[in-house]
Amino acid sequence: MADHYQNNIYNQGDYPLQEDDAASDVTEGHDEEDQMYEGEYQGIPHPDDTKAAQRLVVRGAASDLEELSEQYEYIMEECGHGKFQWMLFIVLGLALMADGVECFVVAFVLPSAEKDLCLSNAEKGMLGLIVFLSMMVGAFLWGGLADKVGRRQCLILALSINCIFAFMSSLAQGYSFFLFFRLLSGIGIGGTAPIVYSYFSEFLQMNKRGEHLSWLCMFWMIGGIYASFTAWGIIPRYGWGFSMGTEFQFHAWRVFVLVAALPAIASLVGLTFMPESPRFLLENGKHDDAWMILKQVHDTNWRAKGQPEKVFTVVHIKTPKTTEDGFFEVQSATRTPVQRWAVRSLTLCKLVLRNVASLLSAELRFATLFMAVIWFCMAFSFYGLSVWFPDMIKHLQHEEYVSKVIHKKRVENMIFDFPLENQIHEEVEYIRDKFINIEMKSVKFKDSLFEDCHFENIRSSETVFENCTIHSTVFYNTDLWEAKFIDCEMENTTFEHNKHGCHLDTAKENDVLIYLVSFLGSLAVLPGNIISALYMEKIGRVKIIGGSMLISAGCTFFLFLSFSQSAIIALQCLFCGVSAAAWNGIEVVTVELYPASKRATASGVLNALCKLAAVLSSSIFASCVGITKAIPILLSFTALVCGGLVALNLPDTQQKILQ
Repeated sequence: MADHYQNNIYNQGDYPLQEDDAASDVTEGHDEEDQMYEGEYQGIPHPDDTKAAQRLVVRGAASDLEELSEQYEYIMEECGHGKFQWMLFIVLGLALMADGVECFVVAFVLPSAEKDLCLSNAEKGMLGLIVFLSMMVGAFLWGGLADKVGRRQCLILALSINCIFAFMSSLAQGYSFFLFFRLLSGIGIGGTAPIVYSYFSEFLQMNKRGEHLSWLCMFWMIGGIYASFTAWGIIPRYGWGFSMGTEFQFHAWRVFVLVAALPAIASLVGLTFMPESPRFLLENGKHDDAWMILKQVHDTNWRAKGQPEKVFTVVHIKTPKTTEDGFFEVQSATRTPVQRWAVRSLTLCKLVLRNVASLLSAELRFATLFMAVIWFCMAFSFYGLSVWFPDMIKHLQHEEYVSKVIHKKRVENMIFDFPLENQIHEEVEYIRDKFINIEMKSVKFKDSLFEDCHFENIRSSETVFENCTIHSTVFYNTDLWEAKFIDCEMENTTFEHNKHGCHLDTAKENDVLIYLVSFLGSLAVLPGNIISALYMEKIGRVKIIGGSMLISAGCTFFLFLSFSQSAIIALQCLFCGVSAAAWNGIEVVTVELYPASKRATASGVLNALCKLAAVLSSSIFASCVGITKAIPILLSFTALVCGGLVALNLPDTQQKILQ
C-alpha cells in the first residue's frame, strides 16, 4: 500500500497515455466523485498529467481521506524538517507564550490596580474569575472557527483582539471598563492554544510530531517566567507614573499590562509572513494554494540545507470531494451587504456547531469522552493547586506574624503621632486623645471606647473598629470609612473632609512572594518539558500522560507533611515539573486523535473544559486556605488518579499518520 501511494504522488509516467476518447470512457462518472490536484514543481499543470491523474482515481483502493492522509505524510517527508518549521515554531511559540502570560496578568496587577481602581474584595475576585471564563469562551469560539475559516486567519484575528483590548485595559481608569477590556482580551487569547497545536502539527512528519509539539509546549512555561520577571521588575515601582488632572493616571502596573502584550504582538507580526496550513486548504478544495505552500516549505528547507537544486517532485495530490457545507453566496442583486453578512455568519455558526456535535459521533465518541475526563481532571488539580500554593504560603506568613495585644487600659490626654502597626486594642478607653498625621496598619480596635477624641490626617490599611462606642469624636481628613466601623455605636461624631479615592498602604504594597512563587513554579516546568520532549517518541504518549498524572497524585500526599513555606514551595516545584510532562502528552494526543476537519474544534472544546475546571478548582481550593488542607489534597489526588487511569486506556497514536 505504501509503495502504491508513493508511486501515485511522485511518478506520472507509470501509465501509458490514451486517446482523449478512451480516457473519457475510463473516467466517465468519476469526475464529480473525486478531485485531483496536479502541477509540476513550477506550478504549471501539463495536459497529460490530467489523464494520468484520472487513471489513479480508478486504481485507488483506500477512501479519499485515508489516501490524502497517506499522501500528505509522504509529502511532508519529502519537504523535510528544517528552517521553515523552526521559523513557524518561533512564531507559534510566541503566541503560546502570550497565552501563558495572560493567566498571570491580573494576579500580578491586582495589588497595585486596587489602589487606582478602588477595588473591593468581590471586585478583585471577579477580575480573577473573568480571565478563565473569557479564555473558555475564546477557546470554544476560535477552535471551531479555525476548522472552517482557517488556522492562520483565526489566529491572526484572535491575537489582534487580544492586543487591542490589552492596550485599552492599560488605559482604563474605572473598574467596569477594565473588567470589560480584560474580558475581550481573554476571549482573543483563549483561541491561541487550540489553534497553535493544530496549525503546527500539520507541518510535521510523523516521526517528528511528538517531540516538536512537546518543545512547543515549553513556550507556555516561558510565558509564566516572562510575566513573573517583568512584573517583578516593573510593578513594585508603583510610585512611578504620571497623571493628567484627577481623571487620568498611568502608573507602573499599567506599563506591565502593555509589556505583557509584547509576545502577542511579536507573534502577530510573524504570522503575516507565514502561510496557511496546506492540510486545511486541501480539506477545503484549495489545491493550487496548498501545492504552492508545500513547495515553499520544501524549497525553504532544502535551500537552508545547502541543496537548492533539489526539486519538489510532487505532481498529484488526491483530495476528498468538497462537501456542501461550505459558505454559499447570496445574490447581490437581491440582498443588501448587511443581509449577506448575516446569512454568511448564521451559516458559519451552524457549521461550527455541527462540527462540535460531530465530536460525539460513533467513531469519535469514546475518544472525546476519554480526553474530556483527562483534560478536566488534570486542569482541576493543576490550576487549583496553582492558586492554593501561594495562598497557603501567605497564610503561613500571617500565622507567624503575631499581633501585639493591648488589653483593658485607660488612655487620657495622649497624642498619638507615631505609626500604629500590627496591634489589637481590646477593651481600651481613650479619653480626650489625639491621633494626628499617622499611619495605621493592621490595627484592630475591639470593644473599646472613644470619647472626645480627634483623628486627623490618617492613612490606614487593614484597620477596623469592631463593636466600639464612639462619642463626641471628630474624624478630619482620614480614610476611615463607614465599612471600617463594624457594629459600632456612634453619638455626636462627625466626619469632615474625608479623603477621596483609595488610600491603601504603600509601604509594603507589593510582596515579592507573589512573583517569586510564580517564577519558581514556571521555572520548575522546564525539566518536565525537556524530559517529555526527549522521551515522547521513546516511551510513548499514553505512558507519559498516565505515569505523570499518577506520580503527580503521589506528590500531593506529601502536602500533609508540609508545615513551612520552604516545604510548600519545594512541593509546588516538584508538582509543576511532573505535571508538565502530562500536559505535553495530552496536547500531542489531542492533536493526533482527531481528523483535520475537527482537530481545532476538538482542541477548542477541550481547552474550554480545561478553563471551566480551573474556575471550579480555584474557587474551591481558595476557600479552604486556613481552614483545612485535607480537601484540596484529597480532591487533587482523586482527580489525578482518575485521569491517570483513564489515560492508560487511550489508543496509541505514536505511529499513527495524521488524519
